[in-house]
Amino acid sequence: MNSKQFSVLFLFLCFSVFGQQKISVEKIYMGAFRAQGMDELHSLKNTNQYTVLNEDKDGEQQIDLFDFATLKKTSTLFDTSKFSKDLPNLSSYTFDDTEKMILLAFNSNQIFRHSFTADYYLYNTTNKELTKLFDFQVQEPTFSPDGKKIAYAKENNLYVYDLKTKKSTQITTDGKKNTVINGITDWVYEEEFAFVKAFDWSADSQKLAYIRFDESQVPEFSMSKFGKSLYPTIETFKYPKAGEKNSLVSLHIYDVAAAATKKVNLGNYTDFYIARMQWTNDSNVLSAQVLNRHQDNLDLLFIDGTTATSKVVLNEKDKAYVDVTDNLTFLKDNSFIWTSEKDGFNHIYVYDKNGKLKNQLTKGNWEVTSYYGFDEKANTIFYQSTENGSINRAVYSIALNGKSKKALSNQVGTNDATFSPNFQYYINTFSSATQPTTYTLNEAKLGKQLQVIEDNKALATKLKEFDLPSKEFFVLKTEKGNELNAWIIKPKDFDASKKYPVFMYQYSGPGSQQVANQWNSANDYWFMMLSQQGYIIACVDGRGTGFKGADFKKVTQLQLGKYEVEDQIDAAKVIGNYAFVDKSRIGIFGWSYGGFMSSNCLFKGNDTFKMAIAVAPVTNWRFYDSIYTERYMQTPQENASGYDDNSPINYVAGLKGKFLLIHGSGDDNVHVQNSMQMMEALIQANKQFDSQIYPDKNHGIYGGMTRIQLYNKMTNFITENL
Repeated sequence: MNSKQFSVLFLFLCFSVFGQQKISVEKIYMGAFRAQGMDELHSLKNTNQYTVLNEDKDGEQQIDLFDFATLKKTSTLFDTSKFSKDLPNLSSYTFDDTEKMILLAFNSNQIFRHSFTADYYLYNTTNKELTKLFDFQVQEPTFSPDGKKIAYAKENNLYVYDLKTKKSTQITTDGKKNTVINGITDWVYEEEFAFVKAFDWSADSQKLAYIRFDESQVPEFSMSKFGKSLYPTIETFKYPKAGEKNSLVSLHIYDVAAAATKKVNLGNYTDFYIARMQWTNDSNVLSAQVLNRHQDNLDLLFIDGTTATSKVVLNEKDKAYVDVTDNLTFLKDNSFIWTSEKDGFNHIYVYDKNGKLKNQLTKGNWEVTSYYGFDEKANTIFYQSTENGSINRAVYSIALNGKSKKALSNQVGTNDATFSPNFQYYINTFSSATQPTTYTLNEAKLGKQLQVIEDNKALATKLKEFDLPSKEFFVLKTEKGNELNAWIIKPKDFDASKKYPVFMYQYSGPGSQQVANQWNSANDYWFMMLSQQGYIIACVDGRGTGFKGADFKKVTQLQLGKYEVEDQIDAAKVIGNYAFVDKSRIGIFGWSYGGFMSSNCLFKGNDTFKMAIAVAPVTNWRFYDSIYTERYMQTPQENASGYDDNSPINYVAGLKGKFLLIHGSGDDNVHVQNSMQMMEALIQANKQFDSQIYPDKNHGIYGGMTRIQLYNKMTNFITENL
């Protein structure tokens, strides 16, 4: 054999080996397929620039400044290497209104899903001075608009720090763990209304509005923390379960100059939520969104900052529930932009300052999925929607009068945008099921692409070595006539004459979406790994999921789990009838709401599913929190059958197949109580099952080698039982 022939053979063998490379759990969860991104990107307000938090090969962190027009780095605003080597990890940062001062969060300590305490430093970009603000950790420090003060929370009380005198003024004094919280949300608000900072500065920096939570009557939940000590510790926090007492909330306005606080009169409401609160462009007008406990009636209030009196400006009612969003935007004259599902799909509306409807800007049988902002000079609104299909996302602009709508993105998949301060440019983030995430610079008038920022070509090239299958999207029609979005992953060497086992994945929670045309999550790589082992993977978004209109989403009202489970069983039957599927070998998997679903599917669909894996599942809706559960179910006292007829803990007698139940003992969200009581019910029904408890792990079940051990365990369970 001559050298040329040998080289050709060597290349052929190398290609064959590469073509046969297998994905492993270790590769997935050690980050081998992680796409490159843009961390902590902030679009500045005063200059046409943006900042990104970067880290060099030595672990030093920088906040780099880039120009939107050229994408070129213009400077490094902050560099940890220029300061003491003792600086801990920088996790986030915020600017004052002049964007000359930066609040830097170091050494963050997570509390719950969104909340954390941290050591905060103040950095002056002009004189390059770095100052540690306090000798203790605080929450949510926020510059006043004039940049002279910083409001922050510490141990359930609210303070204002004066940057000139370097002294703090304590605004509240009654804060106490598990009793009263000032300016920071309680557990259930943080989890279900998705905000932590419950205070806001007025535009003139003269007033600070805040919400007070009296959680003294809220029942407590306790969790054992095992750690490595001789004796476990107990963590106790307030957690209102469905039908139990919530925090009593009140709204207050603190006058900085007078050092006096007024309570807003909300006497017309009982058992209510303050779901959002923010100052309008009028320095003396505060807005608040008040929801009744059923969450089917929302009032937008305007509150006088001097007298603390309120008036209803807008009311939204819904036969099921009203969604709370962050889309409320005040224009210069205090007219405002609002999104609503009131015509059956989520659309953009404009109201005058008195709450009178001026215009419905968007219309159609599709959903506005993100509101990006308003360009006052061009009188143009920018938004994201499902206009080109419910599994896709595209970016659009529309004039304030509802005319001159333009599609700014032309790639089919998932497009998202970060706009420059003057709305001249935007960074488009695009991905699809076949295209790793790309970042491009686009001009905002017509959406023309100007430059590629990151295309993740290295990842795309690397993935070619694994010769992975791709998702096939389709609409699955059940025997009952329900048309459901779905995808399927077949083995790369798929042979239609063979019979394959099927592993179904879903989440199914209200308004959720798993069938989306976007780049792979870690789960997707795991599914592709399973396809390399000869499994077909399928995912179906049943009724109750989102982005197909309010009727499709809200059909599950008062019966969470009824129609969703019916659709998964019906979908499995349709898939089981495919010529290339072994209908006796269909399994199902889900996490959280998905775990609730997979448990129910196995128990109620025991003639359809051979096995199920449930991770961190709700097993009885009576165990879950008030805001989420009652939004869809009302209270157990009002809707006992809705709770009992759809909770898997009541159907364990139906178990025939193989069942793996997994939970973290430190889950503050879906408590391990759910799985413990499910285990007891299974034991008393004399049912065999497998289980795994992860000590001290929260709802995400991660840390160290945890994810690798977890996914290897699930993989083994699948290969042994499906």
